[in-house]
Amino acid sequence: MKVFKFGGASLRDAENIRNVAGILQNYRNESLVVVVSAMGKTTNALEEVVAAHARQNGKAADLYREVKERHYAIMRELFDENDEIFSSVNDTFVEGEWVLDEKPSENYDYMYDQIVCMGELVSSRIVAAYMNKAGLPTTWLDARDVVATDNTYREGWVVWDKTKASALKIVPPMLARTGFVLTQGFIGSTSENFTTTLGREGSDYSAAIFSHCLDAESMTIWKDVPGVLNADPRIFDNTIKLDRLSYREAIEMTYYGAQVIHPKTIKPLQNKNIPLFVKSFIDPEANGTEISSDTDDLYPPIVVVEKNQALLHISTLDYSFVAEQHIARLFKIASDLRIFVNMMQNTAVSFTLCVPDVPDRIEKFVQLVSDEFKVKAENGLELITIRHFMPETVENLKKGKIVLLEQSIQNTMHMVVKNVPPIERKAVEIAGSKA
Repeated sequence: MKVFKFGGASLRDAENIRNVAGILQNYRNESLVVVVSAMGKTTNALEEVVAAHARQNGKAADLYREVKERHYAIMRELFDENDEIFSSVNDTFVEGEWVLDEKPSENYDYMYDQIVCMGELVSSRIVAAYMNKAGLPTTWLDARDVVATDNTYREGWVVWDKTKASALKIVPPMLARTGFVLTQGFIGSTSENFTTTLGREGSDYSAAIFSHCLDAESMTIWKDVPGVLNADPRIFDNTIKLDRLSYREAIEMTYYGAQVIHPKTIKPLQNKNIPLFVKSFIDPEANGTEISSDTDDLYPPIVVVEKNQALLHISTLDYSFVAEQHIARLFKIASDLRIFVNMMQNTAVSFTLCVPDVPDRIEKFVQLVSDEFKVKAENGLELITIRHFMPETVENLKKGKIVLLEQSIQNTMHMVVKNVPPIERKAVEIAGSKA
């Protein structure tokens, strides 16, 4: 049994859904669990619905209607107008309308999960129906019946024992009946049957959960790139495809923001030595990248740029030393707020953290520590991580940047930077020419 995951780009329109079905035709004689994301930019659109509902500005219903219409337009290209998929998808969208009919929840993250999950639920309904129409017998599975989480909305933590028991009970009989099982990424369920999400771009993680629980032979992520590259091709020219990666290297890359794989994906696979393949849905015959334990550790420089970062400069109100008990308290509050620390540095009287720039969480953090600490936040920054760095690579990456924090550990360098405004950049260049 294998697990495939298809992301939003591979499902953004009718033509791409047909392409996915074409890829799966090559595996029609195998047992597959297929995990899908929401279509295209649906999650972004549903986030706007949530924000509008929270503000009660009268726009939520119209924004939700636009999301529905985009899906109906795709269905009209794929199915006859009297196909039962239209009523099935309509019933799913109604679940979101029930949430919008109620007053906004005081728990924004809870409300977010109940609405944003509609993207995956609807896309999976459509893709499963089309696969059956294309002659690929497929059973639709609600991932919330399998993936059990705690009550942490927007960052649900998997309850592994319960999830594995459900997966082994539910999925194998479905595979025996139809060969293919299609389900959603990104979503799970609490013990009270409320929907949770696993973190932004969490469908990769969902596929890894199913792979781990079902002892999959392999897992494949289908992307719009030829495999794992040594840098983001949207930012850098002359990127190199990495044919093979170790689990360790992949974990390092994803932890510091490599977008090709969700950070939590690797560990469940590594624990059972399940190889992960990253392949192109544009060129499905190409080799892609293999991530496994059986690899060399010789790599070119690998650059990861994580945007939307903030530096939190923390000092005690009385300028006393930042001691262990202070750091313990700060990390406890950060953990409770799901603020992930990407980099840190301390002096005798200050402590600096590099964290994702999530304004509401940072604001709560400042409020909770204000009795003992003064916090200054710098926003709109980038964290650049260079694995297997060379001096010329580092110097090139510093051009046009102001380096606010820099650390080097063995073969990895981290820099928190902000872009130099054009007028300042010109002054720097002039100064350099005079020198």
